Amino acid sequence: MQIKELEKSSTGVFGAVTQWGHEQVVFCHDEATGLRAIIAIHNTTLGPALGGTRMWSYATEQEALTDVLRLSRGMTFKAAISGLNLGGGKAVIIGDANRVKTEAFMRRFGKFVNSLGGKYYTAEDVNMKTSDMEYIAMETKYVTGLPESMGGGGDPSPVTAYGVYLGMKATAKKVFGKDDLTGKRIGVQGVGQVGMHLVEHLIKENARVFITDISQAKVDALANKTGAIPVPQDEIYSLDLDIYAPCALGATVNDETIPLLKCAMIAGAANNQLKDEVKHGYMLADRGIVFAPDFLINAGGLINVYNEYLGNYNRQRAYQQAEKIYDTCLSILAFADQEKISSQEAAIQLSEKRIREIGNLRSRN
Repeated sequence: MQIKELEKSSTGVFGAVTQWGHEQVVFCHDEATGLRAIIAIHNTTLGPALGGTRMWSYATEQEALTDVLRLSRGMTFKAAISGLNLGGGKAVIIGDANRVKTEAFMRRFGKFVNSLGGKYYTAEDVNMKTSDMEYIAMETKYVTGLPESMGGGGDPSPVTAYGVYLGMKATAKKVFGKDDLTGKRIGVQGVGQVGMHLVEHLIKENARVFITDISQAKVDALANKTGAIPVPQDEIYSLDLDIYAPCALGATVNDETIPLLKCAMIAGAANNQLKDEVKHGYMLADRGIVFAPDFLINAGGLINVYNEYLGNYNRQRAYQQAEKIYDTCLSILAFADQEKISSQEAAIQLSEKRIREIGNLRSRN
């Protein structure tokens, strides 16, 4: 990060780390490969931090830092609310994945992960593939998301999509009185691997699905395969929907989009959907829009790699664990009503409660 960017930031690096309670932030640079990455470890009370590596062409280094801090914090809550013995961490690599990724590039990143000695385990995230995890694994054992041929869990996106689907059904039960999605108008923003699998679940249940993505080719291919209806990117927010499902990058629920929304609930796969988790959580509540906490319902991917981390990976076991998302989602929505707080705040409170209780237990002799 440039000095001028630091000066412009209202909190600076240490201010942001302190504000969000992070334990460690590592800046990684390798001149030979051009690697620039940030690894953020938020909380390791429940276990080692596990979270995927995302590669993105961030406009600024400050933007990359903010993203990795928000994402790693979300991983702490995701593991805690899902009952996993893991902490929260995340990594971002700055750059165009289509241009700069090479074997040496990924292996150098693996060396940085290895230098943390198991405090952080990495996995697959946006613009990363299982083949990238193979290169990383050449330099460190602290990696998950490996191909099934190597004893790993393979692509976690089907399990992620399944959990989102179940979380959506649970929220629909709360909102509409039953979890049947037949005939429901559902807008899916982002049809990458997770969004694609989610759409397939929804189409099988005879929902009326509208899709959009920055890649028109992905939209056209999925529309041809499933019968989903393509819509322009800027129209997804104002579409007359029952359910809005953000499945791309975060912060799409914000000051500008909330007044446009014509839906009864939000349930999607994207991380950090609320640009401001407090302000926008309550803005949704004020408008009567029920929000399914993203770090809960998109936890299927983490559940999948957690099963890989435990050893003797079994995909059926991962799916069975992901099924718990349905009941947990209903419990959180009921708790939010009981306490008269937003669903996001309810999920965070219950996550922090588990971290606090297990932390106290482990501190005893």
